[in-house]
Amino acid sequence: MPEIEYVTLANHAESINGLLYLQGAGLTDLAANVMPTGQLASVHLGIGLSILVGWNETNIVYPLQFAMLHEDGGDPVFAGEGQIESGRPPGTPAGGELRSVIAIGADVVFPRPGGYRFEATLAGETKAVSLRVHANRPPVAGGFGPTAVNLPPL
Repeated sequence: MPEIEYVTLANHAESINGLLYLQGAGLTDLAANVMPTGQLASVHLGIGLSILVGWNETNIVYPLQFAMLHEDGGDPVFAGEGQIESGRPPGTPAGGELRSVIAIGADVVFPRPGGYRFEATLAGETKAVSLRVHANRPPVAGGFGPTAVNLPPL
């Protein structure tokens, strides 16, 4: 059966011509701005998957599901499903594995700070990666920083 070689979270992910391009890969902590309403603002998240398909498992359709889940359970923050199928390129030596890569990009509004888990399931096998979401609160007026400092003229 094909297997998920790895799953990684990133600031941005693209799949072009069979290659996976990642920026900020290995993301484990994410700071989301807090809106005036108290809700977390939307953040862009890239997800990269690498799938190994054996020589004898090519030209077969396999189901793929994925979801971002809160550590406390409940409905997924987002979820999706699809199918993968790998063919054998001309000239590929017999018996080897083929690698397929998938990039997912999403603008996500997390319901609250805390721990999350992205899971991908392919042909009954699940791989997961963890993410901590933090509330990035704006600076308080009168605090430190260049916009809050009033120096007397010299």
